Amino acid sequence: MSNMTGSSQTAPLIHYSEAVDWINGLIPFGIRPGLERIQQLLDRLGNPHRRLKFIHVAGTNGKGSTCAFLTEVLLQSGYEVGTFTSPYITKFTNRFQFKGEDIEEEVLLKLANQLYPLVQEIAGSELGSPTMFEVSTALAVLFFAHEAVADVVVWETGLGGRMDVTNIVNPIISIITNVGMDHTDILGDTIQEIAAEKAGIIKPAVPVVTAVSQPEALDIIRHTAASKRSTLYEMGDQFRYEHLSGDENSQTFRFAGPFRELDIEIGMQGEHQCANAACAMMAVEVLRHYLAFIIEPEALLKGFKNTRWAGRLEQVSSSPRLILDGAHNPEGAESLANSLTRTYTYRKLNLMMGMLANKHHDDYLKHILPIVDTLIITEPDFRRKMDANALADIAERLREPYAKQSLQIIYEPDWKKALEILKSRTEAEDLGVVSGTLYLIADVRSDLLGLSDAEKGW
Repeated sequence: MSNMTGSSQTAPLIHYSEAVDWINGLIPFGIRPGLERIQQLLDRLGNPHRRLKFIHVAGTNGKGSTCAFLTEVLLQSGYEVGTFTSPYITKFTNRFQFKGEDIEEEVLLKLANQLYPLVQEIAGSELGSPTMFEVSTALAVLFFAHEAVADVVVWETGLGGRMDVTNIVNPIISIITNVGMDHTDILGDTIQEIAAEKAGIIKPAVPVVTAVSQPEALDIIRHTAASKRSTLYEMGDQFRYEHLSGDENSQTFRFAGPFRELDIEIGMQGEHQCANAACAMMAVEVLRHYLAFIIEPEALLKGFKNTRWAGRLEQVSSSPRLILDGAHNPEGAESLANSLTRTYTYRKLNLMMGMLANKHHDDYLKHILPIVDTLIITEPDFRRKMDANALADIAERLREPYAKQSLQIIYEPDWKKALEILKSRTEAEDLGVVSGTLYLIADVRSDLLGLSDAEKGW
């Protein structure tokens, strides 16, 4: 391997901010499918991932929430849990959590300096530079193997599954939450193609839990699991849930699995969170019965009830009443619309949205337009943002078949001004919602909660 100029034996990165800037500086290398570069990185580090137990979570929506449920239940049960998720909503360190706390800035800096010369070497080879996500993944492995020493790591895929960087690990259990139309430019533009990518995390003889519902997607997951001789636990077959009750503070569902039935209360909103929690619960049952995890009923119930996940039907203000939800694809919009109309009471619903530039905003708006009274269209502060004018054109085109007659559409590209409009229009009996890309949610959340050290990114 040839060294690139700039590689140094001394620590090249002096401060935490330099480490984050260096890692984010690799973003232009993009998301390049393939595991060769991450394999090279981990080989040079002695393959620390092989000493860790991973729970690998893939899916179009619900990955983060499912990871949050699993993390909290395992923490309440006394396990030293590492959690690797993306995107982060407040700060780069959110990606790497141990026992529910972010990695310390000094530790991230130390690990970045350990990776820096190796990344430079690989960048000088025929493989080209490792990407931002590859370096973040290697950093997570180092953190959980050497610094934090996790009993178990809850491990969220970045994109897809089969060729995703996180697929370098051999987990103790795999979870595929669902399959929907997102990232079609990379994963394929049919449900079958996307399901095949998600099913790529299924490993030989490693049990799989899924809440995938489309028959054509389930067929692919069933076939993959059978070919790998992996036991498959399907929602609706080996396990199921029934929504029992809910209000703006919590909801309860009955879980029925192969080993027991149980009523579980969760503090997160939206019936789709019951599906995510049921997936997590089935995974917990597999851990208990086949992998000797000790998880007592009291810890289990407390874990589910205590779980929170930023930016998912999260109320961040009571006067005016404002909710943030990172629904950014058609399936997310459908869940959001169902949750708002079933769970919340309001006179008028005012919704502010901003998107990245991709091609499924028509289907998103078809779910949102029927329920809103005021739609405020803005732009996230991000390089791949969807032009607010173009998004407003789509909304106007869909107005007649889908929207209320009284719908008012407001176009304001500056998200800060758009937020002021939302706040001023949301009166005591109304509900204000900010939805769309997490890049917008991250900025709005930081602004409303006064978070001074907020960063944001994928």
